[in-house]
Amino acid sequence: MRIGITCYPGVGGSGIIATELGIQMAKRGHQVHFITSKVPFRLTINHPNIHIHQTDINSYSVFQYPPYDITIASKIAEVIKYYDLDVIHMHYAVPHAICGILAKQMAGSDVKIISTLHGTDITVLGHDASLTDAIKFGIESSDITTAVSESLKRDTYRLISPDKEITPVYNFIDEKIFNLEDREEAGKHLKKHYGIPEETKVVMHTSNFRAVKRIEDIIRAFNITSQEVDAVLMLVGDGPEMNRMRQLVHNLNLGDKVIFTGQQSDVVSYYKMSDCFMLLSEQESFGLALLEAMNCGSVPVGSDAGGISEVIRHGETGYIVETGDYRKAAEHLIRLLTDKEEHMRLQKNMLDDIGIRFKSENIIDQYENLYFALKEGK
Repeated sequence: MRIGITCYPGVGGSGIIATELGIQMAKRGHQVHFITSKVPFRLTINHPNIHIHQTDINSYSVFQYPPYDITIASKIAEVIKYYDLDVIHMHYAVPHAICGILAKQMAGSDVKIISTLHGTDITVLGHDASLTDAIKFGIESSDITTAVSESLKRDTYRLISPDKEITPVYNFIDEKIFNLEDREEAGKHLKKHYGIPEETKVVMHTSNFRAVKRIEDIIRAFNITSQEVDAVLMLVGDGPEMNRMRQLVHNLNLGDKVIFTGQQSDVVSYYKMSDCFMLLSEQESFGLALLEAMNCGSVPVGSDAGGISEVIRHGETGYIVETGDYRKAAEHLIRLLTDKEEHMRLQKNMLDDIGIRFKSENIIDQYENLYFALKEGK
């Protein structure tokens, strides 16, 4: 099958999932065509079935902003015609589903369109009344629309009200990368690098440091925890909240216990070093980093926002707190860092659960079956 994929190529979850899906489809023998503005961040392998079609987004004096949508749509149309694509997979309703629909018309093709909702296109853009009709059009005009969680599906119907069946398909990870292999050795090596004593516990968070991630809650929960447990907090990433969080750490006198690592291309070692992973967002359609950390053995404490409570089973594979309740998060964190048996119980449960509900092979099967159904006109 000939499959086109368009996504944002950066480090965000949507681009990671789109890239990993394309890689796995190529390994299954399909011809995969990435149509993006840059080579996707996670596309680090060479494979004869993977083709990259990169388009430059130029600035023109007549336009106030570079014409991203039109340029991408034109490139998708070109690839559709030249390679006779069977299916194009658009990641995000706006702008990419719209671009795919326009490209199909430009190419005069009967190529099928599958669009995946990842969250921001609904939970953020869906609140903008000026974009609601465009998002709805992108969803309804796709042959199949999927969402990365049941929570996002519900949000889509609540905010957009599309006349379209939305199929939930969970995110997945590459278990060959995110796993327990060499966990202890990797942890020791990274602890030595940062000068962290071996017996010190490690709490971790990684994100793009936006306000919606509520990193302040993580720092305040850790502040309470650190008064009872010998631990450090590793904050991996960067973004608009960075300076404010640095100031908060300074104000709480946590400078020797909180480490800002900056953006890291290899987060696996950090996951393997960590005892617990925190994700206390106020909006989170799935939480891909959460799943990555869990499969590396880091037991989670998360908020009840969106898809987080679908990934974590409270009291079985981690703990869930109400959004904003950092004191309760600290209680759970203290227990996990001081009760070895409880940590081991939840760790075993979460690894078993991931192997059942989020196994990459099963998720990829779901997408492949959707592709075949479209091609066969079912």
